[in-house]
Amino acid sequence: MEAANTTRVTVFVLQGLSNNPQIQIVLFVIFLVIYLLTLTGNLLMLLVIRTDSHLHTPMYFFLSHLSFLDAFYSSVIVPKLLENLLSKWKTISFLECFTQIALVIFSGATEACLLSVMAYDWYQAVCHPLSYVVTMNKKACAGLVGASWAIGMGTGLLNIILLAQQQFCGPNFIRSFACEFPPVLLLACSDPYISIASILTTMVVLGLGTLVLLLGSYTHIIMTALGINSASGQNKIFSTCSSHFLVVTIFYGSGVFRYMTPASGSALEQVLSAQYSVVTPLLNPLIYSLKNQEVKAALRRMLARKPRLTF
Repeated sequence: MEAANTTRVTVFVLQGLSNNPQIQIVLFVIFLVIYLLTLTGNLLMLLVIRTDSHLHTPMYFFLSHLSFLDAFYSSVIVPKLLENLLSKWKTISFLECFTQIALVIFSGATEACLLSVMAYDWYQAVCHPLSYVVTMNKKACAGLVGASWAIGMGTGLLNIILLAQQQFCGPNFIRSFACEFPPVLLLACSDPYISIASILTTMVVLGLGTLVLLLGSYTHIIMTALGINSASGQNKIFSTCSSHFLVVTIFYGSGVFRYMTPASGSALEQVLSAQYSVVTPLLNPLIYSLKNQEVKAALRRMLARKPRLTF
């Protein structure tokens, strides 16, 4: 009788960022502008890398995948956020919510792997320049990128399948502006032990594992750079390294604060979540383009290129 009377949740209600209509309109404009800039910046980065032969190197090959992933991740979160800012009822279906969670986990896991791959590539370029062309050949680069996407997909599928085994019988109020793993798991009526163990294992193995690879690569790069006598060589290494390190710090810093703290729906938590899911995808192309002379030069060449008419 108890099982028969259990009602399964089919729709979730999102907390949103504000209940004030005027503030919602302001937030809508802000996030719409950020979203359009994110898409423009990342797609422009993709276009520049694809059309300029000077950027057909492993580093920019990996960067193009990171740009595509940032545009994709932003599109997972922001359109629904914009819709809810203009809606009275901030609802999301069970299937749509779980799809969003799976894609968020997939994007985060894939980005962690790609950042590690980019650090490894730079380590090979700086510490082993003579064997770099052989080590980072096209086949190796494609394999590293393919493995990153595969790990991301596997991580997303595993965690969402285990989460879907939970029973959700009410309440259905998510203390966030988007469907994310921690606040949704709090709504489970059944024992969430397996899902908690799964996401913690993912964060420890994948998060800590990629972080160790990153720190190891950067440590070797810095030590090698300090041993170079050329000031221009050191400046180039530290400039590129600082761009990578800034992106890594933003990604891991906001991610740790978001997923390693209890879900409460507080203002600080909402700000961190917005920064992680909305602002970070915008910052990556800005960091790599503003601090990278090769990208800026390629962008100038593309803009200066005269279109040729064909008949």
